[in-house]
Amino acid sequence: MKKFTFLLIIMLFFAAVCNIFGQEKAYPFEVKKTGKGKQSLILIPGFASSGDVWNETTAKFEKDFTCYTLTMAGFAGAKPNAEASFKDWERGIAAYIKNNKIEKPIIIGHSMGGGLALAIASDYPELAGKIVIVDTLPCLAAISDPNFKSKENNDCSTTISKFTAMPDEDFRKMQTQTIPRLLADTSMQETVINWSMKSDRKTFAKMYCDFSNTDLRETIKNIQCPSLILLESYFVFMKPSIEAQYSNLKNANLQYSTKGLHFIMYDDKEWYFNQLNNFLSAK
Repeated sequence: MKKFTFLLIIMLFFAAVCNIFGQEKAYPFEVKKTGKGKQSLILIPGFASSGDVWNETTAKFEKDFTCYTLTMAGFAGAKPNAEASFKDWERGIAAYIKNNKIEKPIIIGHSMGGGLALAIASDYPELAGKIVIVDTLPCLAAISDPNFKSKENNDCSTTISKFTAMPDEDFRKMQTQTIPRLLADTSMQETVINWSMKSDRKTFAKMYCDFSNTDLRETIKNIQCPSLILLESYFVFMKPSIEAQYSNLKNANLQYSTKGLHFIMYDDKEWYFNQLNNFLSAK
């Protein structure tokens, strides 16, 4: 009987070990993989957005590229992580690229996703083949305060309390007022509002606070790969301050959209795809 008990314990131990090591590594995002091209695209959506924001982009390029479309944890219905941070998300995407041996991917990011693309290419310059930044600045806070300095231990508790205590009706009202300032295409506004409504409120608040405290103006000097920066039409009136933010980025190609707002992939579609086509096909 003792021998049987001992054998059972050994078997359970090995089963547990196999289960632990057999589990897939957890990353702070969901991934949808399409296409079978040799060159890979990693597409990172913006703040509170679903990976579906890239649907038309992947439909156009997945015949020639393998596309990895992310939806960040806690956004647009994706399961949230206990603790979210910009730095952890950056590390998670970099780890995914390394662990899956994705060779020199082209990283495309919109809004906060563009900030993540800049951060990855800065801190892991060996990973990216190219980056495409869709309407993102290295430091959003510096638009209103050029002397902005990020806080080392930024306390987001007040922001989290404010957003998590907000009734759904008030939150929807806020988003309904905000989104038309970011997206001119009225046919997509309700979709984007609903992504916010499906987002975990704590993650929404924490990442809003975290990204508002992010300053990549200095670190982008480490980026070695070609970089295409696509900016909304309004930014053409702020060229000196915009280009000052990107002054440390070598090999940068800054292009200003001709119409529309922040969601360039919806608002200036033809221009956006022309820019992408030219950049992705360039050797």
